[in-house]
Amino acid sequence: MSRASAASRLLLAGLAAAATGCWEQLDGGDWFPQMKRQPAVQAFEAVETAVEVNPGGETLQGRLEPLAPPEGAIPVAGWEPPVSNVVDAEADVLQNPVEADLRSLENGRQQYTIFCQPCHGATGAGDGPVAGPPYGKGPLVGVLPLSGPSSIAKVRSDGHIYVTIRHGRRRMPGYARIPARDRWDIVNYVRYLDRKEARP
Repeated sequence: MSRASAASRLLLAGLAAAATGCWEQLDGGDWFPQMKRQPAVQAFEAVETAVEVNPGGETLQGRLEPLAPPEGAIPVAGWEPPVSNVVDAEADVLQNPVEADLRSLENGRQQYTIFCQPCHGATGAGDGPVAGPPYGKGPLVGVLPLSGPSSIAKVRSDGHIYVTIRHGRRRMPGYARIPARDRWDIVNYVRYLDRKEARP
């Protein structure tokens, strides 16, 4: 092979590599040059939507909603319809489908101990190990009690408590990873604690 032929091949290889590098750098905003750069929605990812929140037509832009299955899709066990944690009326219409029997209360107690007790306390008095004033001595100020005379559960519906567990509210994190049935069991257990007026 001659030197001219080797040099031309090397030049062509260099040009091909440079052209590919330039192609990789292209970014046209909405248009994507490479399949690996295309927009995609991942499983369980929330998307921004404009949602009407009252009959007057007011909308809340940029609200995050879970993806609903397309119309006509076969229901998947465990899927829940989107419910707002912003509009109390949407949460209040949810009816508790789980009877507060011993099985539900025992499972609710176990789930409550794992997920709720660190903040709300063993009796729901808002005095868990991480809860601060006015009820506890920890770092998180203003954890609301779920039982006793100051119970927030007394003035909230089962649906509201359920949606609060699911999505969180203010500083409380959402617990969407808790299965729906277990969340309803927690609601039943919170009602049980509230009726006991925070006595162990």
